[in-house]
Amino acid sequence: MKTILVTGFEPFGGDRINPSWEAIKPLQGCQVADAIIEVCQLPCIFDIALQHLNTAIDRTQPELVISVGQAGGRADISVERVAININDASIPDNKGNQPIDTPVISGGPVAYLSNLPIKTMVNTLRQAGIPASVSQTAGTFVCNHVMYGLLHYLTQNYPSARGGFIHVPYLPEQAKILFDTPSMTLELMTKALKVAIETAWENKSDTVVTGGAIH
Repeated sequence: MKTILVTGFEPFGGDRINPSWEAIKPLQGCQVADAIIEVCQLPCIFDIALQHLNTAIDRTQPELVISVGQAGGRADISVERVAININDASIPDNKGNQPIDTPVISGGPVAYLSNLPIKTMVNTLRQAGIPASVSQTAGTFVCNHVMYGLLHYLTQNYPSARGGFIHVPYLPEQAKILFDTPSMTLELMTKALKVAIETAWENKSDTVVTGGAIH
């Protein structure tokens, strides 16, 4: 049986919960066509997160890797297009590290593009009634750090594997203490991620989407 690796993050920034992890936990052991989903929690710590990620990749030997992170303030499922080779943290990570204008990988390319069918994923999510969009920035915190590190590690060590990143909104219990902040239920997030994973597995590249560009 082939393997799909899906990662989420531990809570950070004072939160007691991280929807990226809570949403993927129910997917452990789920079958997608001829593959099994394995989930892994990553620490929200620069560099250490990549060590955990690389170890999980080496252990599971996946053909598809999707990392998931929290993007508080966003209202939909955001499928990321690009990761840049910059750490520029506006807050400290969970170990107090706050790198400013440092590379994710010294000497690495300026950026990596996701090799997932991002527009097909968004289109399929929307057809399922789930708010979704293509995002042009994964930020410069640990999420971008992990997306860049993931794509770099796959390029260097598992060139036939595919990988990318998805951001999810706050959960309602997080958003209720913030004024006018979007949120999404845990059940809908998990459903959305399952749909996105299935679409990524079934489509090696983007198909032509009718009706104009997807944003």
